[in-house]
Amino acid sequence: MSKTHLGHTARKRFGQNFLHDDYVIGNIVSAINPQDGENLVEIGPGLGALTDPVCEEVSKLTVVELDRDLAERLRHHPFHGKKLTVIERDALKLDFSSLLADLPNPMGKLRVFGNLPYNISTPLMFHLFSFASIVQDMHFMLQKEVVNRLAAGPGSKSYGRLSVMAQYYCAVVPVLHVPPGAFKPPPKVDSAVVKLIPHPAPPVEVSSVKLLEKVCAAAFNQRRKTIRNSLSEWVSEEELTAVGLSPTARAETLSLEDFAAVANCVFTRDGES
Repeated sequence: MSKTHLGHTARKRFGQNFLHDDYVIGNIVSAINPQDGENLVEIGPGLGALTDPVCEEVSKLTVVELDRDLAERLRHHPFHGKKLTVIERDALKLDFSSLLADLPNPMGKLRVFGNLPYNISTPLMFHLFSFASIVQDMHFMLQKEVVNRLAAGPGSKSYGRLSVMAQYYCAVVPVLHVPPGAFKPPPKVDSAVVKLIPHPAPPVEVSSVKLLEKVCAAAFNQRRKTIRNSLSEWVSEEELTAVGLSPTARAETLSLEDFAAVANCVFTRDGES
């Protein structure tokens, strides 16, 4: 099957799959509902499947594109080139707060969207979570499995570190299922669009977010073990009991509040680790 679309050959190292289904594109743009004057930032615009219809609605759009050929193509876009600010950078390394000064409303928040390369989607979301305080919302096309993980609750097989941390930072709203045929070349997995809305204030009180991340990682790295074993390097059985948890519970049964209780226990005892 051809990997060339609109004259550009998809590059495996960038995880490129180009969206071309007009019905799906229309639904995504409707979900984003871009308004002129907003601080709109698109990650991975590619061949402009979302860029073009968003530019029809607004006068300014900032796009972050690592592929220099695509970045150059966007700069010389025959219809929307003057509306676009092209940031030729790796989104994983970009300080998103640095974009505000040149956006339509420097005192406002970012509205971020994109068809994310699936090979970097999870680390990219963790990177973006660190800028949650300056983000109004995010709309992303992701592997459907990742959207399931983002939205999963305790007791689900999809529930894990990504679920806990995403829900610490954001409300997670699945928006749309997208079949492989909506892309060229078609990926081997189903996709989905998700909306992430950063909480005005964290839903739980955490003394150290870094400790919360570490505790979650330790628990889910050995998810089949009881937390007495998977968290043995962090807390004792007595400390688990003291915060109201059963030492024989497994990570997948613990809520965000439970993980926060463990992280706060560690912080109270040891400080920032």
